[in-house]
Amino acid sequence: MTYVWTPGPEYLEDSRVARFARRHGVDGIEALRARSVADVGWYWDAVVADLGLRFFRSYHQVLDLSRGATDPDWFVGGELNVADACLTRWAEDPEARDRTAVVHEAEDGTVDTLTFAELEDRVRRVAAGLRGLGIGRGDAVALYLPMVSEAVVAFYAAARIGAVLVPLFSGFAPGAIASRLADADVEAVVVAESTVRRGRTVGMLSPIREAVAQSPSVKHVIVVGTPGEGETGWSSLLAHDPETGPAVPMAATDTLLLAYTSGTTGRPKGAVHTHAGFLVKTASEVAYSFDVGPGGVFCWITDMGWIMGPLSIVGTHANGAALVLYEGSPDVPDLSRLWRLAERHRVTMLGVSPTLIRTIRSADLGSFDLSSVHTLGSTGEPWDPESYEWLARSVFDGRVPVINFSGGTEVGGSFLAPYPIEPIRSCSLGGPSLGMDVDVVDGAGEPVRGEVGELVCRQPWPAMTRGIWRDRERYLEAYWSTFPGLWRHGDHAVVDADGQWFLRGRSDDVMNVAGKRLAPAEVEAVLIAHPAVAEAAVVGVPDSKKGEAVWAFWVPRDGSPDGAEAIAEELRRRVGEELGKPFAPSLVCRVSELPKTRSAKIMRRAVRAAALGQDPGDLSGAENPGALDVVRAAVELVDG
Repeated sequence: MTYVWTPGPEYLEDSRVARFARRHGVDGIEALRARSVADVGWYWDAVVADLGLRFFRSYHQVLDLSRGATDPDWFVGGELNVADACLTRWAEDPEARDRTAVVHEAEDGTVDTLTFAELEDRVRRVAAGLRGLGIGRGDAVALYLPMVSEAVVAFYAAARIGAVLVPLFSGFAPGAIASRLADADVEAVVVAESTVRRGRTVGMLSPIREAVAQSPSVKHVIVVGTPGEGETGWSSLLAHDPETGPAVPMAATDTLLLAYTSGTTGRPKGAVHTHAGFLVKTASEVAYSFDVGPGGVFCWITDMGWIMGPLSIVGTHANGAALVLYEGSPDVPDLSRLWRLAERHRVTMLGVSPTLIRTIRSADLGSFDLSSVHTLGSTGEPWDPESYEWLARSVFDGRVPVINFSGGTEVGGSFLAPYPIEPIRSCSLGGPSLGMDVDVVDGAGEPVRGEVGELVCRQPWPAMTRGIWRDRERYLEAYWSTFPGLWRHGDHAVVDADGQWFLRGRSDDVMNVAGKRLAPAEVEAVLIAHPAVAEAAVVGVPDSKKGEAVWAFWVPRDGSPDGAEAIAEELRRRVGEELGKPFAPSLVCRVSELPKTRSAKIMRRAVRAAALGQDPGDLSGAENPGALDVVRAAVELVDG
C-alpha cells in the first residue's frame, strides 16, 4: 500500500494531537477516534481543558440531550464570549500581547500587521462606536468585506457586544445581499468602499446601497473608506475611546453568527452557530488537525462570506496564532503568488483548494523557501490524484501532511479529516474527525464499506447548527428526514478496505448511468490526468436509453497541443477503459473556462443547467458567471 504521507517523530511526538492523546493515556489516532465518540461529552470537555478555552462562568453539564439529537444543548450553564476567549485572553497576557495576531497582504503586495494588543484596542474602540449607534445584544450586523484586517476587527467588535454576525460573500450581487439582510433583520452593515481583484478596483458600496434600499431593517451603513450622505465612516468608530470592562457574557447557546449557504435557489438558508459551539469546534480543528498553536501562522485562501472565513479567525486566535489574510486573487499577479505569500510570511499552515492547485500547477514552480510550512489544508471539493500528489510530492517533497478537511457551513467545521500522526493515502480524508460519530450508510441506513453510500452522523457535536434561521421545518427536512435519528449531510462517501475515507461528491450530483451510480469526481479525475487538461467538470444529463448520460467539459492546459477533437476522443477512451464503457462521456467539450465560486469550487449544477439551456439559478456566489455562456456556446457548436 502506498502512502503519500507517513509521519515521523516530529509529528508522532510533538504535534498537539499526539500530546493530547498521551495526556489521556490513548495510544494512536484510531484509539483516540474511538474514545472520542464512545463518550462525546468526555471528549469535548477535554478539548476545553486542553486548549484553555476561557469561560466567564463554568458549565455544569457538557451535553443535554433531553430534547433529542436534533436539539442538543452544549456546555449547559456556561457563559463566555468569543471575543474574550480568542482575543482578550492573549491581549491581557504579558508574554502574548505583542505577538502578531493579523497580517493582511493586498494584491499589490502591500502589508499591514496588528499585534494582539493592537487588535484588542481597535476592537474595543469599534465596539464602543457600535454601541454609540444603538447596536447591542441580539442585533444583527452584516459584514460585506474582503479579507482585510477591518473584517477581523468588525467580527470581534460585534461579538464583544453580543450582536449577531452575518458574514456576506464579498462577490454577492444586490439581490443576494438584500435577501440575506431581510432574512436576518440586519440593523447595521459594515462594508468596504472597494477592493482590488485581478488588478481591477472593484466597488463594494454600490451593491450594498442598492440592497439596503430594499431592506427597511437596516439603520446604519458603516463604510471602510469614504462614506456617503447618511452613512457612517469606519474612522469615526475607531475615534471612540476604547470601551472598558469585559465583553458581554453570553450563554453558551446564544447565537454568534448566521452562516448562509451559497449556490442554492429560493430563500437563503442561514445556519445558526453559537458562541461556545463554534469556538470549541473550530479551536479543536486548528489545534489537532492542522497542528497550530501559539507562534503558528495560519493562512487559508478563502472569503469572509464562506464558513472558512469565520473558522479561520476564531480557530486561529483561540490557539494564539497569527492569521494571514490575502485580499485579491491568489493567482494574480502571477501563478507563483501563493508560494510567495507563504515564503514572505513564514506560513506554517497553508490552506488551498484542489481547483487552485490545478490552476497554478501549469506554471513553473520556481525557487521558493517553503520550509516554514508544517501542514497543508484543503477543503471544498474532491481531489484528483495527479494534482494532490504534485502538491504533496513535487512541491513539498512528502515532508508535510495534506489535511484534506471536509465538513460544511452547517457543520461549523469538519466531519472528516486525517491527522498528522497517521499515514495518509492520496486524496484521502483519513477518517472521522475527533468527536464526530460519522458513518457511511446505504439507502436503508445500514453501514456499508467498500461501496459508495450516504455520509451521516450518529451523534450531535458542539458546532452543529442549532437550526435554520426562522425555519425549523426546513432544518428537520434537510438533515433529519432521510434516516430517522441520523444527520444526513448530502455527501456521498466511501470507506475502502484499508479504512481510508474518500468523498465522491454531493449526493444530488451523483449520476445514475444505466442503473449504476457514478460520482462526477471519479470521471473528472480521469480527465485531469491527461497532460492536455487543466480542469474538468462532469455532469449527468437525461438520456432515453441510459437514464443519464455523461457530459464532460475540459479546460486546456497552457501550451497544450491543438486538436480538440482528437483529445476529446482520447479522453472518452480513457474514461471507458478506467471506469467502464457505459461511463464514457457521450459529449466531450473543450471550453476556455468553467464557472467557479470565489473559493475556486467548480459550480457543476450551473454547468449542467447551462448545458441543457436551463435557468442556472442563484449565481450570486460565482466568480465568473460569464463562463456559463462559454459552456452554452460549446454545446450549441456541437449540436450545430
